[in-house]
Amino acid sequence: MKIALISGTSGLVGMQLLHQLLKNPDYSFIISMGRRKLALKHEKLVQLVADMSYADSMDWQTNLTSQSLGGEYNSLRDIIVGNKAEIHAFCALGTTIKQAGSQKKFYTVDHDFVISFAKWAKKLGAKKLLYISALGADTTSSVYYNKVKGEVEADLKAIQFEYLGLFRPSLLLGSRHEFRLGEEVAKIFTKPLVWLKLWKSMRPIHDYQVARAMVKTAMSSNSQPLEIITSGQMQDLSV
Repeated sequence: MKIALISGTSGLVGMQLLHQLLKNPDYSFIISMGRRKLALKHEKLVQLVADMSYADSMDWQTNLTSQSLGGEYNSLRDIIVGNKAEIHAFCALGTTIKQAGSQKKFYTVDHDFVISFAKWAKKLGAKKLLYISALGADTTSSVYYNKVKGEVEADLKAIQFEYLGLFRPSLLLGSRHEFRLGEEVAKIFTKPLVWLKLWKSMRPIHDYQVARAMVKTAMSSNSQPLEIITSGQMQDLSV
């Protein structure tokens, strides 16, 4: 049995990723963790509401079983506790400084929430973690966004999953809930790269391509404990 843990499902790639996981017959359950529940129901979907700052110390067993008055999730809890399933964790958490309101709040979401989720996933027995980082992620970057993404990558490595996949997409194409002027301008100038199939790792990539690449990578037999997957590689994997 395979179980997927996921956080960040309300975001652009997160929704696509959840869709890919739900329709994948290899995953028996998808456990989504977030600050609020999605307006979505599916027989394979289990939603846990948590304070993401303390996800790693959450009483997940009570959280899980309290949602099933008939005890239908008791067996799922026992499977996880008994290490009777292969668990993969997917993290699509992320925001922008503008959306968060400040650099401090941005760091809380993009770093602290991610690390808390990863530690929780490790406690549950997840062997693999697949994380959506960013093109240009670097702890020494002068760009604050890229610097934070680089710090997240470094801290995820320290948790020591059997496999860690760091996905670094370029500009994402998809239907966002909010308008981002900078991204819209960038799309105008970079979309020709998509049409002409130039600079594969730099040109924009669709949200569903990233999601497909993540699920396909999770399902593969990874030969190395750490992988950095470029935007170009994601496009190849999503075919």
